[in-house]
Amino acid sequence: MGTTKIDRARVADTALRLLNEVGLDGLTLRAIARELDVKAPALYWHFKDKQALLDEMATVMYRRMLEGDLAGPAPRTWQQQMVAYQSALRGALLRYRDGAKVYGGARFTGTDHAEGLERHLRTMVDAGFDLRQAVRAGMTVNAYTMGFVAEEQGVKPMPDEQREGYDIAERAARMERYPLAAAAGTEIFTDYDERFEDGLWIVVAGIEARYGVK
Repeated sequence: MGTTKIDRARVADTALRLLNEVGLDGLTLRAIARELDVKAPALYWHFKDKQALLDEMATVMYRRMLEGDLAGPAPRTWQQQMVAYQSALRGALLRYRDGAKVYGGARFTGTDHAEGLERHLRTMVDAGFDLRQAVRAGMTVNAYTMGFVAEEQGVKPMPDEQREGYDIAERAARMERYPLAAAAGTEIFTDYDERFEDGLWIVVAGIEARYGVK
């Protein structure tokens, strides 16, 4: 060990691949170093601590989203733009085990996000929002997406994997004294794609109503 040449990009890419295997709790610098065939102290040349690495991982996730899901022409209206971005963000987070945990609260290590943010805010301001309203609307819808995905990944750590204890029929049987709550299980724990989009448009409608901008 210790002879492999590494850089920030390779460390972050390896960490994201390992994340899908072990999750955030198992993602240690020692485990990443072992995967890279280097000694753990070598990573400190690039990242002062695990949070610095998480910041870089979140930045890479964002870059990949820009290059993939958002690579096409920008939507014309602020509503379409907001829905397209948040849908892309959810997709990006779901590609990684604990993706929402890694992304939430991370500080981007570059300015990759600045161009998109500027374009989004310009669309909002041109539509009739003032800057304060535009920022608050964006933060609110982003919080919706982050919260939705965090809950979704709590049940389904990966799209094709589900934690034990979320059998809908078993839940309904346990709650049979509460018929509405029992029946709600199907709505709560299935159809994530449809529920996300529906909720997203509810938030957008709320922004329209709150600030009077159509």
